[in-house]
Amino acid sequence: MGLDSEVASSTISAEPASSTPLKSSKSKHFSAKRWKHFVAGGLGGMCGAIVTSPFDVVKTRLQSSLFLEKHSAVRIVGNGNATIVRSVGGAGGLLWNFVETGHILRSIYRDESPRALFKGLGPTLVGVVPARSINFFTYGNGKQIIAHRFNHGQENTYVHLSAAAIAGVATGTATNPIWVVKTRLQLASVVKGIDADVVGANGGKYSTSWLMIKKIMREEGMRGFYKGLSASYLGVAEGTIQWVLYEKLKRLSAGREGEGGLQEWFGMLGSAGTAKCVATVITYPHEVIRTRLRQPRVDGILKYTGLMQTLRLVIAEEGAKSLYGGLSAHLMRVVPNAGVMYAIYEGILRWNT
Repeated sequence: MGLDSEVASSTISAEPASSTPLKSSKSKHFSAKRWKHFVAGGLGGMCGAIVTSPFDVVKTRLQSSLFLEKHSAVRIVGNGNATIVRSVGGAGGLLWNFVETGHILRSIYRDESPRALFKGLGPTLVGVVPARSINFFTYGNGKQIIAHRFNHGQENTYVHLSAAAIAGVATGTATNPIWVVKTRLQLASVVKGIDADVVGANGGKYSTSWLMIKKIMREEGMRGFYKGLSASYLGVAEGTIQWVLYEKLKRLSAGREGEGGLQEWFGMLGSAGTAKCVATVITYPHEVIRTRLRQPRVDGILKYTGLMQTLRLVIAEEGAKSLYGGLSAHLMRVVPNAGVMYAIYEGILRWNT
């Protein structure tokens, strides 16, 4: 990045021994630039989350077995066994999956109200702002520290990979409780259709984040807030691939155009979207596993209890294809989200530098 190279050069340049005020000034300037990563990442994540929230709701539902069960038709065959015939999430090709996403968005708007398209946005924003702030801050500064300590101040793929992995672990650990609450809120109306007692017989009793937090604490304790953390750690690979690929593509587009202005920004937008798309397709199954692990109990029964148990159960009951449930809605959300987020991030980093 332009700013990163500038920061790197400012930290390794020689300082005159007699110029203490100048050194102090440069130190403060360096510190301010470090915190720009934190602010830029948070603002970028917030804007991206608001714009793409409806797709996040659809994605969470398509990843959940509760939604699939509620929207399945049961056909009784000759021997008396019940066969589930899904009306959503079924085979139909990638193009149909995008059409299906549109149908689900319309049905949520029609049957549950327009506000339902933004269900879970509160905890999403509460999670996205610190998550992106932590991730961008840890990555942006981590790659500089790693490069200076272990690679003579030079960035390369290994530096980017190491910084991205550390940033992913730090972000996942810090924000997992928020994502558990968000997932439960997005599935609340679905669970109500199966067992009203899970969400309160008086309808929408746990429709707010605070009430959902109290419910989880009462029924599952602190451990309940860390459901899906193992899958989140598995998902560190996604962030790592995304950051490394973004850095590569951004350099390629900058090297090819090299004129700045709109061309450079379009290059960055394309790099961000492409990097997110590739990383998502490669690592998507961890998203489905994580959502299943965060599902609430139904009739007091917890169906998914661990990473490998969930993986085996999903494949056995629904087939390996179900590990890509909700991919179309997810791509429709994360690709533009990445573009918005990285554009704001880069813009703030370059502002006043």
